[in-house]
Amino acid sequence: MSINLSSANQEEEQTKSSDKKTAETSPASEEKTFIDKMNNFLLRLSRVPLTEKLFFVRHLGVMMKAGISLSAALSTLAKQTKNKYFAKILNDVSSQVEKGTTLSESLKKHEKVFGELFINMIEAGEMSGKLEDVFDRLYIQMKKQHELISKVRGALTYPAVVITAMIGIGTFMMIFVVPKISDMFKDFSAELPLPTKILIGASDAIVNNGVLAAVSLILFIFAFIKTLRTYKGKYYFQLLLLKLPILSPIIKKINLARFARTISSLLKTDIMIVKTFQITGSILGNLHYRAALLDMSGKIKKGSTIYEIISNYPHLFPPVVTQMISVGEETGELDNILEELAEFYENEVDEIMNNLPSIIEPVLILILGAGVGAMAVAIVMPMYSITQSM
Repeated sequence: MSINLSSANQEEEQTKSSDKKTAETSPASEEKTFIDKMNNFLLRLSRVPLTEKLFFVRHLGVMMKAGISLSAALSTLAKQTKNKYFAKILNDVSSQVEKGTTLSESLKKHEKVFGELFINMIEAGEMSGKLEDVFDRLYIQMKKQHELISKVRGALTYPAVVITAMIGIGTFMMIFVVPKISDMFKDFSAELPLPTKILIGASDAIVNNGVLAAVSLILFIFAFIKTLRTYKGKYYFQLLLLKLPILSPIIKKINLARFARTISSLLKTDIMIVKTFQITGSILGNLHYRAALLDMSGKIKKGSTIYEIISNYPHLFPPVVTQMISVGEETGELDNILEELAEFYENEVDEIMNNLPSIIEPVLILILGAGVGAMAVAIVMPMYSITQSM
């Protein structure tokens, strides 16, 4: 009891001392504290690009192989990075490591930046004494992920630019060009053909109700994004994408590449198979693959083989995947076979992304041609009728 009372008295004295210091704090220091808080808030809003993390992993592994201490290597990399938020994180991790905390424990404070996969692989490397090898595997894992994302973005940039340009030109024509042509036709008082009436009607609707149309479009986009942020909305939208003819094979191959690469990397770091599936399930973006992997982890824990469980998801995992996993389980080479499978699907995605512009380009040209042709017919038809009547 005396110990508790003593500690309570100490706490009371510390509180009084703290209150006294707070009372003596000047407005300038309060302002400084507020500015620091604002700076910290703004730093948290910034993101750490994958390229920064790639640089970090690669150079940390190299520095450790060169015999530089972990805390010194982290401190050096913090000075080299241009991202202030990431530099602050690395300095914090370096400070924690210097005090004796393990790297994985220090990184857990910043799980949103590094991710569960990264931290678990580091932890496994620390336990096995193969941390340097883990950095090499992490670098390969992250590099492949970066290449995959870059390929997808690069392939989608061209059609996105063309579609945006088409919408912009079409809107310009409907707002500025068609009304002038409409006024010209009104001067002749001629009977307009149906395509021309539709074109002029659409133009009038956009011009007269432009603000309403813009607000409606913004509200629709906002509602759509809001819906996609809900589990149910995201679930059904991704289900739709998995059923679309052109997009479905691409989405499946991207997820299969990430699935195989991640499982392989985790198995190579001696992480338990159940936890491997749990981690992989948590990082995959597609909810259907995520749910399947989390379900698999539970069934593997009960003693089922991966081949038996994965065969229950033929719509997500094609026969080639199930057969290769079966061979991997039988031979004890599952990590190597999944690595080969990852390379296969990564090459498949690479090929699709390279060919995608040549597939989409004719479709976009056809749509553009149809739009321009329809507009030209709607404008030329009444002109021809007016010329004939004169």
